[in-house]
Formats: sequence, structure tokens, C-alpha cells
Amino acid sequence: MEMIIPVKGNVKFPITIDPTVWIFDDRKVDLDEFFSEQYKEVNAEEEYTDVTSKQWSREITEGAVFPPTLKSEKKYERTKLLTNSYAMAIQPFIQNAEPLSSATYLVVEGEEEVRYPLSEIASLLVQFSEKGKPLKEDGPVYLLHKDGSNLTAPLKHVRAFRVE
Repeated sequence: MEMIIPVKGNVKFPITIDPTVWIFDDRKVDLDEFFSEQYKEVNAEEEYTDVTSKQWSREITEGAVFPPTLKSEKKYERTKLLTNSYAMAIQPFIQNAEPLSSATYLVVEGEEEVRYPLSEIASLLVQFSEKGKPLKEDGPVYLLHKDGSNLTAPLKHVRAFRVE
């Protein structure tokens, strides 16, 4: 099965997406956490600024101290990556392809073709991992709605994203 997914059609830059490398991307979301009540979206730039400023303030007052748990934290993260299900928002990839001004829809080519207005792509997630494993049999990715309405029956066998 082909794991590369094209973004094509009425775009300035046709691109290809390789969901097998998303496991290393900081923008991925843990689906169990996302669809629980505790998830909240954060602005990566604001989060970085907050963490950096807190670290800077702590080092000024206490001096630089490196955490002794760094090895166990890495082990926990690796275990989490191998057991959890993950997804990515599709919106940044469609925006990077730069839809032309005449484009109005995103067509998801999967088991069936489904059309979404471009104004609604912020509400779409692309699942690329199920319990730590790539979606090889009925993938390479699934399409999910952020509201969880198709969580039990996602659009499977997604082969391409076409902008019309």
C-alpha cells in the first residue's frame, strides 16, 4: 500500500504528505486525550514563551539545575508513542499547498469521496496511528471530525486530498 498522500487540484503548490513521519511531529495529538474532557488546544508559540520565561526565572533565582528524571521521562514518552493513537490537523498542510482563490472545497478521496468546504477544514483531523501502529490495512490515514461525530466510523482508506 502506498503511504504517501498527495494534496492536489486547485492549489498553487501540489504537495505530498508522508504520515509515517508524523509520530515525530510536535503538532500531533493523542486521540484518547483529545476526545476526553481535559484536552485544550494551545498556541505553540505562546506555550514556548511561557515555558522559556518560567525556566529563565527559575534559573535566575535558583541557579541552573538539570532534572535527574530526564532518562525516565524519555522512556515514558517512547512507551506512550508505542501504545497510543495519534492524529494531526489537516489544515496546515492544505494551507501550505496554497489553495487558489477559486478553490472552495476539499475533496477527500477515500472509501468514498467526501467534500468539505475549505472554511471547515479546521474541524478535521487525520489519524495516522492506532495503538502505536501505522494504519497499514485500511489506511494510510483515517479522517476524523474534531467534534467526535465519526469517531467510531471514520473515513478510511484516504488516498488523496483534492482541492476544487
